[in-house]
Amino acid sequence: MTALDVASLHDEIHALARERDAVILAHNYQRPEVQDVATYVGDSLGLSRQAAATDASTIVFCGVHFMAETAAILSPEKTVLLPDPDAGCSLAASITADELREWKGRHPGAVVVSYVNTSAEVKAESDYCCTSGNARQVIEAIPPEQEILFLPDLYLGLWLEKVTGRKLIVWMGECHVHAGIRPADIDRVQAEAPDAELLVHPECGCASQAMAFGNERTHILSTEQMVNFAKRSQKTRFVVATETGIIHRLEREVPGKRFEPIREDAVCRYMKLTTLERVRDSLREGRHRIVVDPDTAAKARLALERMVAIGA
Repeated sequence: MTALDVASLHDEIHALARERDAVILAHNYQRPEVQDVATYVGDSLGLSRQAAATDASTIVFCGVHFMAETAAILSPEKTVLLPDPDAGCSLAASITADELREWKGRHPGAVVVSYVNTSAEVKAESDYCCTSGNARQVIEAIPPEQEILFLPDLYLGLWLEKVTGRKLIVWMGECHVHAGIRPADIDRVQAEAPDAELLVHPECGCASQAMAFGNERTHILSTEQMVNFAKRSQKTRFVVATETGIIHRLEREVPGKRFEPIREDAVCRYMKLTTLERVRDSLREGRHRIVVDPDTAAKARLALERMVAIGA
């Protein structure tokens, strides 16, 4: 699309949002032009808090399915729309509620901490939810003698064990994008960009490596923490190890500094399904509404409310 096409669609979407009393929430991994039309851009924790707090009657969620489900659970009185119903998540698909129930049965009395990248049915079987932004605080809020089942991300779980000193029982799931960022990528950056700060998402396949903790230029951060770190830092060059969509937000909010993806192919095809045309059509036609079974939502809400309440 040309810049004129984008501007025209932005105007149309803003007008429809006013007519429909809608707020547009966009994840950091969305296309740049989708981020630019949103009312709020952020990570899963920030978006969840915005969904819970908004006064708008309609939420258009530019993200993936589990995120829209989370908004529908936290704001049951609101209409939640997902522009593309095929926007799924490989990590969320790595565990089902039946698998979690069977796992819990083998560990009676364990506390279940589920990453927000899970289905509503899995959340309903959980005691706490968390995001990468507050996972450490959630684990540290649980009594040290308590056995913890952590799911579904293997790499986030391994990182949490390192930073909290807790032994977790971890589900062997992974994000197909973050799992593809490997220790060899860290080695390459350290050799080729010795002047750069390295910002690493804890879902990455390299995050639990010792090198990620032994170098003062390497920082393990959620996407929101990456933005805040870059704003505070005196450095001017950053290599970013997460989905490439965050680069646009970093460049927009931290001008004058250089941001490079650690891998150009670290792209989530599900996040990129949302287009401006689909956002417009979602607002114009009220599609696609996300509805969570009331019993499931009621069970999941407590775990999500605990997530929203914990951490910065």
